[in-house]
Amino acid sequence: MHMLAFGAHPDDVEIGMGGTIAKYAQQGYDIGICDLTLAELSSNGTVHTRQQEAKQAAAILGVHTRIQLNLPDRGLTIQKEHIDPIVTVIRTYRPKIVFAPYWEDRHPDHGQCARLVEEAVFSAAIRRYGELPPHRVQAVYFYMINGFHRPHFVIDISDTIDKKLASLQAYESQFERTSGSVDTPLTNGYIETVKSRERLFGKEVGVSFAEGFMSKKPIILAHDLLGEER
Repeated sequence: MHMLAFGAHPDDVEIGMGGTIAKYAQQGYDIGICDLTLAELSSNGTVHTRQQEAKQAAAILGVHTRIQLNLPDRGLTIQKEHIDPIVTVIRTYRPKIVFAPYWEDRHPDHGQCARLVEEAVFSAAIRRYGELPPHRVQAVYFYMINGFHRPHFVIDISDTIDKKLASLQAYESQFERTSGSVDTPLTNGYIETVKSRERLFGKEVGVSFAEGFMSKKPIILAHDLLGEER
């Protein structure tokens, strides 16, 4: 697998990097999404509804592999019982690049997801850890969910912003105010806020829309400073 994106809840990955996923899926890359929890404590919708919405969102983005773990919503902690299922996913699908939420976020589960994925990436590479063959991920990058931070790099999603927005709109139970729902930060113009963020990131680099990412390690440019292939 080329890319594997982890989220604490179904919709996290779409919020943070749906456009990037759609962009590379269109180019034929093998991409997967792994949700750590069922989001069973969400104020709106049901687990069943959220699963159907996640399936629809993945199809919109061109993702054929969506993995659902059953770790506890609002109970993610750094312990072996939570790390090992993620290790199994990494060793099973053997991604080149892994994505996780940026660790600074108003929702504690998003930060915990980032830390759990980092732990799992490290353990997955240890030969004598667990039973499956080890796998070393080439890079780990972090996408933004609720926060707005200055990214270390951005990816142009001008051609796939519509797919990103459609994938978010698939989560009707989360982003649409209905007669049976309650007000949350997601039901009050959240999708428009995300769109505005990506528009601003795009403006910073001279494109219409872009998604921002963080890296704990330096980035190697595929081209030199003059734009010539190395």
